[in-house]
Amino acid sequence: MVRAGGVARIRPGTLRRVIVDMPATAVEMMRERPLPLPVAVVAAVGGGVALLLAFPPYGVWPLAAVGVALLAGAAHRRRPRAGAGLGFLTGVALFAPLLGWTNLHTGYLPWALLSLLQAGYLALLGAATAWVSPLVDRLRWGWPVLTGVLWVAQEALRDRTPFGGFPWGRLAFSQDGSPLLRLAALGGAPLVTFAVAVAGGFLVAAGWAGWAAYRHPGRRWTPVAGAMAAVLAVPAVGLLVPIRAEGGGEAVTVAIVQGNVPRLGLDFNAQRQAVLNNHVAATVELADQVASGARPRPDLVVWPENSSDIDPLRDASAGDRIQSAADAVGVPILVGAVLRGPGEGQVRNAGLLWWPGTGPDLDQLYTKRHPVPFAEYVPFRDVARLVSKQVDRVRADFVPGSTPGVLAAGPAVLGDVICFEVAYDEVVRDTVTGGAQLLVVQTNNATFDVAEARQQLAMVRLRAVEHGRPALMASTVGVSGFVSPDGRVSDATEFNTRAIVVRQLHLADGHTLATRVGLWPEVALTFLAVAALAAAGVRRRTRGALTAGTPVRGRQDGA
Repeated sequence: MVRAGGVARIRPGTLRRVIVDMPATAVEMMRERPLPLPVAVVAAVGGGVALLLAFPPYGVWPLAAVGVALLAGAAHRRRPRAGAGLGFLTGVALFAPLLGWTNLHTGYLPWALLSLLQAGYLALLGAATAWVSPLVDRLRWGWPVLTGVLWVAQEALRDRTPFGGFPWGRLAFSQDGSPLLRLAALGGAPLVTFAVAVAGGFLVAAGWAGWAAYRHPGRRWTPVAGAMAAVLAVPAVGLLVPIRAEGGGEAVTVAIVQGNVPRLGLDFNAQRQAVLNNHVAATVELADQVASGARPRPDLVVWPENSSDIDPLRDASAGDRIQSAADAVGVPILVGAVLRGPGEGQVRNAGLLWWPGTGPDLDQLYTKRHPVPFAEYVPFRDVARLVSKQVDRVRADFVPGSTPGVLAAGPAVLGDVICFEVAYDEVVRDTVTGGAQLLVVQTNNATFDVAEARQQLAMVRLRAVEHGRPALMASTVGVSGFVSPDGRVSDATEFNTRAIVVRQLHLADGHTLATRVGLWPEVALTFLAVAALAAAGVRRRTRGALTAGTPVRGRQDGA
């Protein structure tokens, strides 16, 4: 070793001896090159398309692991900024079509901004994937775990930032038909995401081993077979997780009323009145069917979000209409209502229990805790208006509630969450730890489409398994339906139709492991991701010092 200008320089011969003494796998990895840039771009875009097809309405869940693998392979051995660019391409290919339902009635700008924002998180993931690449110099088969923890960390960040985050498009929500769904009972959505990404990491490992065997005809193909066996073993592990087929508690009969909405073109007040009238009329029809013996008498009727956009606590006519429906059916109705107040220009998105004879029970009232920014309230309205005056379509800001949606509805304790809240882990879990025996998701999909509704139903399926609870989703226009604790869907309605579905459910008590541990699996996996990033920084610094001053042919990190 010599010093030149105060900087340690290693003689080329010394470097060669160090390399010769390194394990063969390390030498091979140091000789690897990133994929040619055009190939990497195709892989990144293909990864986004594969991820998209894993989600409803397509539902080809194995493609989620393929999408993870394509992005990981594209970013491997590249500089972090190149990995970020490739991750961004994957994000755009995934989120632009996945969130296409957001532009149906609000224009292209909100859709474009939201899609690009979400793609930015996959850009961070691509940069992180490239950054940790040197770790596999000595830990090649650790790459699946690295891939898994990085995906969990990316989703943990995306689920919380900015303005409370937007968890749509989590890997876990693509697995509603997969054996991996069962893992939700152990560690919730983060554990399912981790397992999908680990499977994708094994696919990358199989690709590397296959390429090495192809380049060196004398090399065994055993590593390829081992990696592919691991890919198949990951979802098979899910089959070993015991989950409930149904709740073991008291039987209750629940009716979902999907009143549908009238054609577009009515003025605002007429539209609101028509939606309320639709749900009242459908409930009275249900009462007639019960009286005739055509349907069993329910213990509870659930109306969807926005079934009464007219505040029934302040508008006597709206209150009278709901009361007539409750009196006709003779059981309480969980009404999705927009309530004015508490302050001037403020409103609340609420689930309100309405009893026959006595009317609304203000002690059993849930106010949505996680209103949607730029849809239900506008942060920094004056600044946002400079970008688009469309923000003023949100006339009044929805204020958040402060307590979980635990409602005592006669024989059942409900865990009420409203619309997009089903995507947030803690909002759903808080109802279960608060005593909920049945999960209820009230939603309004009238301004979206059937793809959005089916994506939301996939989230309900995961929540049912995660907490071992029967669940239901009640929508204004569909898709509505019941979900058993093992994730099976029953009586799913068609989209944009009027429907009444009645089903007997068995309530559930007790807590799954996922309910008990809460966010700790996500915290642990995110900590490992941060540790991996730090270790990669040390590895890069060490390798940089080792090769300082030595001419290097070719570039190891890629463009």
